[in-house]
Amino acid sequence: MTPSSGYGLLLYAAIAIIALIVLIARYKINPFIVITLVAIGLGLMAGMPAGSVIGAYEGGVGKTLGHIALVVALGTMLGKMMAESGGAEQVARTMIDRFGERNAHWAMVCIAFLVGLPLFFEVGFVLLVPIAFTVARRVGVSVLMVGLPMVAGLSVVHALVPPHPAAMLAVQAYQASVGQTLMYAILIGIPTAIIAGPVFAKFIVPRIQLPDINPLEQQLINREPRARLPSCSITLATILLPVVLMLIGGWADLISTPGSGFNQFLQFIGNSVMALLIATVVSFWTLGLAQGFNRESILKFTNECLAPTASITLLVGAGGGLNRILIDSGVTTEIVGLAQDFQLSPLFMGWVFAALMRIATGSATVAMTTASGIVAPVALGLGYPHPELLVLATGAGSVIFSHVNDGGFWLVKEYFNMTVAQTFKTWTVLETLISVVAFGFTLILSELI
Repeated sequence: MTPSSGYGLLLYAAIAIIALIVLIARYKINPFIVITLVAIGLGLMAGMPAGSVIGAYEGGVGKTLGHIALVVALGTMLGKMMAESGGAEQVARTMIDRFGERNAHWAMVCIAFLVGLPLFFEVGFVLLVPIAFTVARRVGVSVLMVGLPMVAGLSVVHALVPPHPAAMLAVQAYQASVGQTLMYAILIGIPTAIIAGPVFAKFIVPRIQLPDINPLEQQLINREPRARLPSCSITLATILLPVVLMLIGGWADLISTPGSGFNQFLQFIGNSVMALLIATVVSFWTLGLAQGFNRESILKFTNECLAPTASITLLVGAGGGLNRILIDSGVTTEIVGLAQDFQLSPLFMGWVFAALMRIATGSATVAMTTASGIVAPVALGLGYPHPELLVLATGAGSVIFSHVNDGGFWLVKEYFNMTVAQTFKTWTVLETLISVVAFGFTLILSELI
């Protein structure tokens, strides 16, 4: 087949993206299968030799999974240890005592921001929602007053902050510095979580009337609690250890002489995989053996928590395969030329592509995978100097306007016992606030650095 060029390539890419959206959103076909078929189809339509299409796709999958699969596995194990030990519950109790019951909504956004670092959104939500119910009952407020700040903290971390696997995916695609991305993400993420969480909750909760009885609340808060919990300081030290190590790695050249043995050691322990590996091994003691669990229990926890990550890992790999097809077929070269002609900002492209995929597919992971795969080669071609900000812009776009095709929408609706309309007024608006506010802060930061 003769290779295509110019607007023909862009037309094929547009058809591929539309097919991707329609097959996932409208016909509910497995996203991994869809991305794989669309990537191969795009390569063939673009005129790539049939024998090289599969090789290019496999190469993209392998390159992506070589890093992100390790991050997902280690982060999941760390989160499982925190959940099983009761560490998250202890952190919540301590912070609520420190903040006071009247400021429980502020405590919950902080708890979610910290606890959510190693966890996927759904896992963090299920882990923390019993605490939200307990706090709301103790304080005598609507569960939304503490629940909305909680989901805001979890969602911000999911979209923006390494070492969360979703954020790490974009870091890898854009070849960004983990340490710098982490610093910028915290700088932007904290005010974003405050605005979308406690501030928005104060405004919207008086306007939402929930039923007096919540069946899920009654089930969850009546469960038998663990008799022995790790201390708050031990739990926080374990959770934040990979964050600290990655920051040290990012500052290695400032702390030590570049190229020296000590400098190489700091960069080694600050690598995202190494930092998570160290923290996970430490958690086996601090949140495992030291809490009365034996080695068999720890082995059971770490084995059973990996099964749910299989689909996520495959999905991320498929996105990497699509990325490689876009590059090898010449599509990204044409997009670079188009972006130069119309003077489109890579930041804006990252946010818009991610937002469109999020609205269409309902998955922040699919949105980040696809958008970063399209925009990263374009940004490199344009010589954009701040790949860390591209991570934040893409992450911000990936959480916009959650609606009925997003599992998180139904999770929040059912647990908080809301109607669909109430869920749109609370959760959907909250997610859109996170997206718009975080992107706005990213644009401001791009003008300052």
